[in-house]
Amino acid sequence: MNLLEWIVAIIIITEFLLGNCANIFIILANAINCIKRRKFSSTDRMITALAISRIGLLSGMLLNWHSTVFTADTYNVQIRAWGRIIWTVTNHFSNWLGTMLSMFYLFKIANFSNPLFLHLKRKIEKVLLVIFLGTFLVFVSYPGMVNIKKIGWGSDYEENVTLKNNLKDITSFADIHIFGLINIIPFCISLTCVLLLIYSLVKHLRNMKHHSKGCQDPSTMVHIKALQTVISFLVLYATYALCVVIAGWSLQNSPVFLLCMAIGAVYPIGHSFILIWGNQKLKQSLLLFLKQVRC
Repeated sequence: MNLLEWIVAIIIITEFLLGNCANIFIILANAINCIKRRKFSSTDRMITALAISRIGLLSGMLLNWHSTVFTADTYNVQIRAWGRIIWTVTNHFSNWLGTMLSMFYLFKIANFSNPLFLHLKRKIEKVLLVIFLGTFLVFVSYPGMVNIKKIGWGSDYEENVTLKNNLKDITSFADIHIFGLINIIPFCISLTCVLLLIYSLVKHLRNMKHHSKGCQDPSTMVHIKALQTVISFLVLYATYALCVVIAGWSLQNSPVFLLCMAIGAVYPIGHSFILIWGNQKLKQSLLLFLKQVRC
């Protein structure tokens, strides 16, 4: 390993540890709250599922880093294969669960008189369930999805150049154009949620001004808090998607690939910390935990 690879290794391992700590904390805190209150809200379910997918996403990225840095012998070809299986699956559900959380904030907080919006708002949990099930159809449309049956275990593949090349093709990132086309859907939905939340906030502030009320009412604060969460997700998601696209074009350029991977890992880590700080129950659990640790 050269100096750059050592630096990236330290960054990625640190990100992996921090990200897993944050996501495991989310899972445990929500599980404890669920046991205590005997209630598991829609928000808690989505955030918990998101945390689980982020753990898998970070694991897939770590395996991809390992297979890129070290010698690509038969063993590491297998690691690369499994790393990209895990990455493909968890990347898909991590992006969509984050998008669904943005939609949930929009329908729960925004105020519009449109009949369709009001109908969807009343049926939001069923709508999100249908969308989640529909993502499976999007998921199987990945042209670069791995065929597990073609992944073999054994030294016989070491001499079989054709099979190793096929394995490399199968387990490589999905075609970058198709990847961009598929992932632009949740990105556009999240962007729409941001714009509608901004429009709803502006409309609400105009009403408050018209009725000579202050701008620090609870509804305004809820709008701003939701906007902060959704915008942060959108920015991190855009940065991550850009890194994936650049990495996909730079598979043969190890330094660029590794740097993109290190920058892209900020997405599953940063958004998890933002969710903790933006969720009142998770924030209280974290502060209580830190207080106990200090004592």
